Parts: sequence; C-alpha cells; structure tokens
Amino acid sequence: MINDLKSVVARSQATLFEDMLGAVALLVILMGGLSLPALL
Repeated sequence: MINDLKSVVARSQATLFEDMLGAVALLVILMGGLSLPALL
C-alpha cells in the first residue's frame, strides 16, 4: 500500500501543487470575507 501511495504522489506531483495553491487561495478569500465586516 505504501508503494501505491508513493506512485500516486509521484504521478500527480504537479497537480498536488496546484491543488495546494487553490486551497490556500480559498482560505485567503474566506479569511478576507470573514474579516471584512470588522473593517466596515
């Protein structure tokens, strides 16, 4: 099973990086939206 996980990560490394960037962008948007009422 560990070998399967390693092969999946090796095959989809670029996609994982893009997914992480997308998740970080969503978190930034969420935190910005939640703090917006405090600024107004």
